Amino acid sequence: QVQLVESGGGLVQAGGSLRLSCAASGLTFSKYVMGWFHQAPGKEREFVAAISWSGGGAYYADSMKGRFIISRDIAKNTGYLQMNSLKPEDTAVYYCAVNGRVPLRFGVTESEYDYWGQGTQVTVSS
Repeated sequence: QVQLVESGGGLVQAGGSLRLSCAASGLTFSKYVMGWFHQAPGKEREFVAAISWSGGGAYYADSMKGRFIISRDIAKNTGYLQMNSLKPEDTAVYYCAVNGRVPLRFGVTESEYDYWGQGTQVTVSS
């Protein structure tokens, strides 16, 4: 049974940083893409970033480039989203997700991911 557990969310002032973690377990395939999405109140879930688990290549939404960094620790089966220079508009629930479909691609829509975590709240105060 695949399980993704996010952690690291919280309350931070504008300009601050947070690092989110996504601990993965139960994955039976060795190659997959881990993505991060966020969903603000009343809005649709939006793509933030994705990383190829085996190769380490990453892809970012344009609005996140330069501020957010996605990474992974293969030994710990954990993905990370380092968020810097946070803005109030970054306030949202952040979800990690996994896509193991072949051929692998950096999916940017919810439907391209098969497994999801429960989300972690990030609140940025002005």
